[in-house]
Amino acid sequence: MNRKQRKKTAINLLIALAALAILVVELYPIGITFINGFRRDLVILSGRPFALSQLTLRSYELIFKNPGFLLGLRNSILVGLLATAVSVVVGSMASYAISRYRFRGRNALAYGFLVFRMLPQVSLVIALYLMFKAVHLRDTILGLTLSYASFNVPYVIWMLLPFFTAIDRSYEEAAMVDGCTPLMIFRIVFLPLAAPGLVVSAVFAFINSWNEFLYALILTGVNAKTAPIAINGLIGGDTLTWGQACAAGTIMLVPVFIFTVAMQRFLVRGISAGGVKG
Repeated sequence: MNRKQRKKTAINLLIALAALAILVVELYPIGITFINGFRRDLVILSGRPFALSQLTLRSYELIFKNPGFLLGLRNSILVGLLATAVSVVVGSMASYAISRYRFRGRNALAYGFLVFRMLPQVSLVIALYLMFKAVHLRDTILGLTLSYASFNVPYVIWMLLPFFTAIDRSYEEAAMVDGCTPLMIFRIVFLPLAAPGLVVSAVFAFINSWNEFLYALILTGVNAKTAPIAINGLIGGDTLTWGQACAAGTIMLVPVFIFTVAMQRFLVRGISAGGVKG
């Protein structure tokens, strides 16, 4: 092995070790949460080292009998799917219009969405609270869906812009010759070609909605509270139910894991294609 090959091998080894270290740091809190979900609260609070004899399903039994958490879990799934669908539909149409049509203020509009996405949520949530209260949308699934879509749509727009921009205009012109309307061109031609980007946008929009806490905390009460709010209630008050909180946190990982794995093939293609096209 010559010097150049040894250098390349050493660099690859360093990269692999760095990636492994980052992976361990990222997975450590997830592992702790998963393990503590099978331990009793007293054992967790005592600080005793982990032992197989400590494992129990008691926390999961309690969490699945907790009506507040089950309601929050149902609401999180419902709001996550609805917000993702609204964000992808609205965001894809807006991104298509910005990328394919020439009109005055097009760039300003695109960057306006980007600036809006950069605004901290805390600066908007009070206005949303007052507005939703006035139109009776506070503590409703519809209100929470619209609030989540408000910060997901700009993200979807900018995620899809490279995909729509990279599509050759010859496809569009051929469809127009065949008599397709602009809506048909968007639905029949552009959506299939930008499918990887749509999947990436949907995955990240769902994860953003699933993990959101601040909007759900302020804009909901009892009926539309989500799983993060229900979990937050488990670690408040006089008793600290860490075992149940960890069990609930582990349960919350499952839908995201399933959703991401199911879309993995499109996700990798979409991220790589977006990086090249952008």
